[in-house]
Amino acid sequence: MLHPSYSDLMKVVNADVEEGETPIVNSRYSIVFATAKRARQITDGAEPLVHIGDKKPLSIAVEELNSGELKILNQDDED
Repeated sequence: MLHPSYSDLMKVVNADVEEGETPIVNSRYSIVFATAKRARQITDGAEPLVHIGDKKPLSIAVEELNSGELKILNQDDED
C-alpha cells in the first residue's frame, strides 16, 4: 500500500484552494501523473527537493509532494 494514501496526497495538494474554487487535483490519475513525471526528472538527474536516504525516485517524488516541496499547477497557472 502506498503511504501516504492518494486521498492524503490530494488533501495536501488542494490545501491552498479556497472553498468554492475548483480543486487543483480531483482524481488519483493527476497524482499518479505528477509523481511519475517528477520521478522521471529525478532519474534523469534532477536534484531531489527532499532527502530521505537511499530511496527510489518514485518514493522521493511522493515525499516531495506530501511535504509540499512539489506543487502541481493547474493549466491556468502554467502561463
